[in-house]
Amino acid sequence: MNVANWYAVAKALHLIGMVSWMAGLFYLVRIMVNHAVARDLPEPDRSILMKQYILMEWRVYRAIIVVATVITWIFGTLMLSLQPAWLAQPWIWVKLGLVVFLTYYTWYCRGQIRHQENGTSPKSHVFYRALNEVPTLVLVMAIFLAVFKSGINWLYLILGMTIFTALIARGISRMKQ
Repeated sequence: MNVANWYAVAKALHLIGMVSWMAGLFYLVRIMVNHAVARDLPEPDRSILMKQYILMEWRVYRAIIVVATVITWIFGTLMLSLQPAWLAQPWIWVKLGLVVFLTYYTWYCRGQIRHQENGTSPKSHVFYRALNEVPTLVLVMAIFLAVFKSGINWLYLILGMTIFTALIARGISRMKQ
């Protein structure tokens, strides 16, 4: 296979990993929302649901999220090794920053599972609903960067992300009421 074919394979696997990673994060934090709601239920429902949600959270984290994160990193790195000229462009550094941030977010979610498991999480279901929107913001920004690359209009990107974030915050605020 030539370099173009290797690049296409790496890109496809990178996208598969990224979609799986995002799906896993969306699902995980949605389980956390339900887990937080279950803390306020009477027994025996509370104990039954808490045990089930912990099991579900760890399964999603270990079987989907960790695997997908590794696939995304490996094939993203392979893409960069096949297109090293991208490293001279600002958009890739912003995108890499988003990937590092999303990796931190993934580890943060692991910590939230541990808090839920230990019964030490003071976080409400509203907090987890808001937390669930973080990967959405990263996803939108990363996709625009990947599609437009060096042709990105930074002003429009920042303005669009600000408006999008404000709309999400408004939705969360309305849900709180």
